[in-house]
Order: sequence, then structure tokens, then C-alpha cells
Amino acid sequence: MYKKLIPCIYLYKGNAVKGFSDSTIIDTNPAALGKFYGDNNADELIVYDLSDNDAEHEEALDIIKDICAGTEIPVIGAGNVHRMEDIKKLIYAGCKKAVLNYSKAENIEITEEVSLKFGKDKIVASISSAGEIVRNEELIENYVNELILVKEHGIKEAAAVSKFPMIVSVPEVSLDKILEMLSKDNICGISGNAINENAKELLAIKSLCQSNGIEVNTFEAKIPWNELKLNSDGHVPVIVQDYKTDEVLMLAYMNEEAYNLTIKTGKMTYYSRSRDELWVKGETSGHYQYVKSLTADCDNDTILAKVSQIGAACHTGAHSCFFNEIMSRDYETENPLKVFEQVFGVIKDRKIHPKEGSYTNYLFDKGIDKILKKLGEEATEIVIAAKNPNANEIKYEISDFLYHMMVLMVEKGVTWEEITAELARR
Repeated sequence: MYKKLIPCIYLYKGNAVKGFSDSTIIDTNPAALGKFYGDNNADELIVYDLSDNDAEHEEALDIIKDICAGTEIPVIGAGNVHRMEDIKKLIYAGCKKAVLNYSKAENIEITEEVSLKFGKDKIVASISSAGEIVRNEELIENYVNELILVKEHGIKEAAAVSKFPMIVSVPEVSLDKILEMLSKDNICGISGNAINENAKELLAIKSLCQSNGIEVNTFEAKIPWNELKLNSDGHVPVIVQDYKTDEVLMLAYMNEEAYNLTIKTGKMTYYSRSRDELWVKGETSGHYQYVKSLTADCDNDTILAKVSQIGAACHTGAHSCFFNEIMSRDYETENPLKVFEQVFGVIKDRKIHPKEGSYTNYLFDKGIDKILKKLGEEATEIVIAAKNPNANEIKYEISDFLYHMMVLMVEKGVTWEEITAELARR
């Protein structure tokens, strides 16, 4: 398993602050800070909710949701956990993992319950001493994925007794100290201000780790540049595709330097033939493309890049560069997500621009109770249809149910992207 560099955000009263006991504000936009850490090749992000009361906690959960949506790296949610419901809220906010604070007896008591409910891979325990590991060894082994050591003074003792992977939170220290800690078998990551203060240098730190025999998470090309077939200009064309929707976004070209930088940084980098220079997509507009995969075709002369597109891919402001129609025939798409999005778009438009005589507007006008009543009726119709040997009937009833469900989604401000993202996390 590779060693991880993990910045953290201490979230207090809507701001990112210096630390657990230092409320000095370092950023008033925690979601932007989370994106910054992801953009600079952090492996994960820990967000500590330091709220003082329930109202602040609910506000913090909304901010954590924004952080999760805005960064390309997994988020670990921590703080203000008292019962299983709190773990659920963190995971539903988009956190890849949630943290149980083992300095609180109630967190230890719910470990088995939340692990069985959400999966061991989603549960992290924060500990402050070697003694907490020893006392809860069997529980941790059976129900916890990894540990976070939040007190830097106990690192040596904890590392000596722990047989579990540990993330250690440390203050700003020398690079030699970071390398020393990462060289220990049971320390799987470094977090805290040691990483926060060096966020812009994470690639350099990873290179230093590699040169010292410490395995870290970097992009590596399975096909070196010299095995690709170049065009007459010495370039390789790259077709760029949105990894979520499979929409083709653009066509660009790479030379060897652009190829190697894309692999190294995880950001799509091209060679601009018109300007005769390297071009990091989004460097001036902020519309970066984060690599999800690079695949060569059967002849090794074209690359397909699946990316997470921030903003628009086209310089015109369009999401895709391909919008100038040459010819087309009438056809109906059968791509399920596109169909859902199209119907959802019509329903959303009815909400914004009401149309006289529209059944959808009738539901919106009647309000949430009417929408829920119809949704319940359609669910019952599905149950009844399922007892009927005619398969077509259940098809029609499910379609009616999905339509009314989308009306509810628009009414409550929920999108298909949010639903599919939640299903994918499960």
C-alpha cells in the first residue's frame, strides 16, 4: 500500500481555522481550500468539524457536502459524532470515510454497529495514545479500516504497539522527519499542518519519497511515449471525453513533454500547435481537466482521455467543442441517464416557466403534499402490477412512478447527478 499525504481542514463557524485549539482563520471558503488541496496532488483530505452546537453542526455538514463535491480526492469526515445517525450524515454528505473519536466512550460503543451498517472500509478511529489502541485492539481489528493518531507526542509509542495502518497528524516538521515517519511499516500517511503548510510542494515531496524507496501515489504510464505512433508533426491526437456522461468534449494534441506532464500532475496538458507551446487546460480559465484514465487505441496512435471537466471545455463557453451540426436524422436516445436528464430538464423548465394546462405545473401548484400523494399512489400501482403476469403493466407503472419522483426531485432541489453519485458510493 502506498503512503499518503493528507492535508486537513479544521472547520469552525463556517471557516477553516489553524487547528483544534487555534481558531485563527486561514480561509473563509473551506470548499475552495479543499479544491486547492486536491489540485495540488493530495491523496485524501480530512475535515474536522469543530462546531460548538447543533446549529453550527448542521451548517458544517452543508460545507462538508460542498467540499466533497468540489474536490477530486476522497474526503474523511470527523467531529461531532455521537450516534450512528452522525456517521450516516457524514457519508451522505459525500465523505468516503467517517471518523469515530475513541476518546469518547459512546463512539467506541457504536463501532460495531456503524461498521456493520456502512462497511468496515468506511470507518476510521481517531486515537490519542498507544493505550487506546491496546485497550480496543480486537474492536479495531474487526470493525475499523485505519487509525488517525491526533496527538503528535505519542507517535513513537503508538507505532511500537499498533499492527494497524495509522495516519499520524503532526505539526510543521522537516522533510527528513516526514520521510522517517513514512518509512515505518504501520504509518500509512501524514496529516496535519506538516502537510497543510507544504500543500504546494506535494509533488516534490512525493518525488523525494520515491527517491528514498517510499512508495507513494503517483500517476505512471504503462505505455511510454516512445511506444506511441506519432503523426507527421511528431504529436499524438487526444480525444477528450467526460468520464461521467461519456460526452466527447474536444480534440487536442500532445507532444512528449505534454504527455509526461499529464502523467505526472494528473491535469490534462497539451501542445498548442498555433502558439507552439505547452498548454495546461484551465490554467487561465480555471476550467481544468482532471485525468480519470488515458487509453491508447489499437494502433497506439490516438489517446482517449476520460476526464473530470471543470466548467466548459470549449473556449466559446460551451461544455463541448462539438456543437456545429452538419446533418442529423431524427432519433430517440436510449441512454438511460440521458433520458432521465432530458425528462428532468423538461420538468425543471416547467417549474421555472409554467405552461398553462401542464399536468406538471398542476402538481407544483398543488404543492408537496399533492406530489407525495401521487408518488405514494404510483408506488402502490407498481406493487399491484407486479402481481399481474403481464410484464408491460409494471413497465408503465414504473415509468409513471419515475416521472412523479422527478417532480419531487425538482421540488426539493435534488439532481440526478447527486443520486447517481450516491449510488456509485454505495
